[in-house]
Amino acid sequence: MTASRAAFVYVASLSLLWALIPTLFFPNPPLDVVEGYAWGRELALGYTKHPPMQAWLLELTYRITGGGTFGGYWLSQISIALGYWCIWHLAKRLGLTSWQAFWSIVLTSATFYFTLPAPEFNPNILQIPVWAGMILVFHRALERGQLLDWLLLGVIAAFGLYTKYFVALLIGAIGLYTLVRPKARRHLLTPGPWITAATCVALLVPHILWLVETDFLTFKYAASRSRSAVSWLEHVTNPVNFLGAQIANHAGLFITLISGFGIAGIKVLRTKLRAQDAGETAKREAFFLIWFAALPLCVVLLLSAVTGGEFEHMWGTPLFVLSGIVAVRFLNLPDNWAHPRGALIAAIVIQAIFLGVISGQALLEPLWKTKHTRMHYPGHDIALMLSSKWREEMGTDLPYVAGDMWSAANVALHAGERPSMFYQHDRALSPWINLDDVQRKGVMLVWRGDRATLPDELAKFYPGVVRDGTQTFPAFVYGSIPPIQINWALIPPGKVAEKPIR
Repeated sequence: MTASRAAFVYVASLSLLWALIPTLFFPNPPLDVVEGYAWGRELALGYTKHPPMQAWLLELTYRITGGGTFGGYWLSQISIALGYWCIWHLAKRLGLTSWQAFWSIVLTSATFYFTLPAPEFNPNILQIPVWAGMILVFHRALERGQLLDWLLLGVIAAFGLYTKYFVALLIGAIGLYTLVRPKARRHLLTPGPWITAATCVALLVPHILWLVETDFLTFKYAASRSRSAVSWLEHVTNPVNFLGAQIANHAGLFITLISGFGIAGIKVLRTKLRAQDAGETAKREAFFLIWFAALPLCVVLLLSAVTGGEFEHMWGTPLFVLSGIVAVRFLNLPDNWAHPRGALIAAIVIQAIFLGVISGQALLEPLWKTKHTRMHYPGHDIALMLSSKWREEMGTDLPYVAGDMWSAANVALHAGERPSMFYQHDRALSPWINLDDVQRKGVMLVWRGDRATLPDELAKFYPGVVRDGTQTFPAFVYGSIPPIQINWALIPPGKVAEKPIR
């Protein structure tokens, strides 16, 4: 079997398994997917937490599948498969052989971010093909100098910023590389880099205008969720914790490497690496690889150290799309492996273990779980009941649902009429909401738990209002997960509060 065929079989098999298992066994989508569907229904230019691309793509799958809620699982695997495709071609461009490109994919696939988090399609997952694609196209643009490559780089950069602003870190790394490397700097005298910048900015104009109109909602939300350092020690512990988590997330890659070397192979590895001799081209490509594998991570660690800020570990997802290529290139794999077959077996076993974990979460976890889980939340049944209650009382389809993100988003996703989610009944957090229309049609308030009164976020709009009804739903599974209590209050047309009363 050729290396390209082996890579295709490996990627296709993984992608199908990682998409099919959650499609068949997950009773309810994960949090980020439910949120994305609720946002995507509005087709806005931005949302409370993120730019709009993830939500737009989820909405596209919803319409294509006729209301299916499994599209996120397939979007995740399409994203990851595109990332593998870019890794393959980048490895070849950096001078690696086809089999080395294959092993770059295998080693990357063994890292944590490409396994267990995959079913939750979110901006972190969607960044994988963006980062890998931008690095690939930038390398090609530097080598060929064709305007089409520079144009494509601008398009992918804009797509990335519509996905998550974290992509600005890679854009900065590309810009700095262009400035500090003489052969790259020469391109500044050509139209290429300027076409990239102009294309990216032009495509971002609608979103920038939305940001201005909403008083930079996504930035304000991020600021509200950030936590300042409470002591000087956190300027040390936070970056160390982030780095430690990223190293731990490479455990599968390390296991695969060790399985390929064997004990004897590890002992003689230093001698083999010392004997390698690289020409100028190889050194230049090695510098390119190290730059984009290490610089963004170093910037994140430096920012955390300077500000004392705590970065979410999952934000590291796109930072390591080059991990497999780095291992293959600098460890001279698979030539230095004594047991390449053992490495492949280890990678497959790692995938099988994680596939078993998500299957167990769906099918077996309810047998011992005693807390509510999002996967087993009976969102569909709850949404149908609430939609029916509104229709019985108001005689119309449910137009708007307000409440916390999880409670309201599940109704917005699963109710047949797809009501708009009015997040926390706060238009500052839901700028797509037309208050005049809400006033004409009314809104349903929804919350979970055993309290009869409204949660504080809703009570400030409706002080003194209590629930109109409550109902308990068994978890959408057998086993020991406790039932979920749902409460609702109906706000009829003309009675909608347009601002907090207290």
